[in-house]
Amino acid sequence: MKFTDKLLNTSRQNRSLLCIGLDPDPELMPGVDVLEFNKAIIDATRDLVCAYKPNLAFYEALGTTGIAILEKTVRYIPGDIPVIGDAKRGDIGNTARAYARALFSVLGFDAATVNPYLGFDSVEPFISYQDKGVFVLCRTSNKGALDFQDLNTDGGPLYEAVANKAREWNTHGNVGLVVGATYPEELRRVRSICPEMCLLIPGVGAQGGDLASVVSYGVDARGEKAIINVSRQILYASREEDFARVARAVAEKLRKQINAHLASSPDVK
Repeated sequence: MKFTDKLLNTSRQNRSLLCIGLDPDPELMPGVDVLEFNKAIIDATRDLVCAYKPNLAFYEALGTTGIAILEKTVRYIPGDIPVIGDAKRGDIGNTARAYARALFSVLGFDAATVNPYLGFDSVEPFISYQDKGVFVLCRTSNKGALDFQDLNTDGGPLYEAVANKAREWNTHGNVGLVVGATYPEELRRVRSICPEMCLLIPGVGAQGGDLASVVSYGVDARGEKAIINVSRQILYASREEDFARVARAVAEKLRKQINAHLASSPDVK
């Protein structure tokens, strides 16, 4: 099944645009094993999400043990829920092919984030997996994004050039964009450039992105194809033994808020 179909199936079944970032930080966790923590979060939220998004950095920081935990976490997630490997890979062609094989064939992700700075030949190996999703970094949520992504190129900012290139590369219908919730006007602009593409939107919650703006500007004309990622706000809502129950409550509240904004949006058909 193609990534977009899998995403839409889960999103519609769970009535959700919420993606939970599985980014375990032992310093913030309530004294439990990382794998057990992930399993508890998944068990508590599996009916509330459209996807999960593990960030590989948190697992790589734990060494070989962390990679084993990542593999087990991906396998534990129900097969009908898409899993996005947040790796932000980007390198020359032969290295990119190895990265793509590692993320898609070895680790089994349904989609991955990629950095387009090296151009098409660094992204094409990922796109060639036609059933997998490829999320190109476009306008990220961090403060330093201004250093490069807003630079003027041919009359417009660089992030717009990235959005236009990604649209050109989307010949298999599996390319999406990463656009941060902390820059709502830029999110609106990217959605206008790429009205049919999936957008992965981090930055809600701990980073301060406005949920109403994200829903209004991020969804497509049918109120879909926006993957609103929240990590710390859900994972560490409690640092006690009740962490999974509290995480579910926060996730359920966010899903309700997203759906309320969606229902009141005048642009959604």
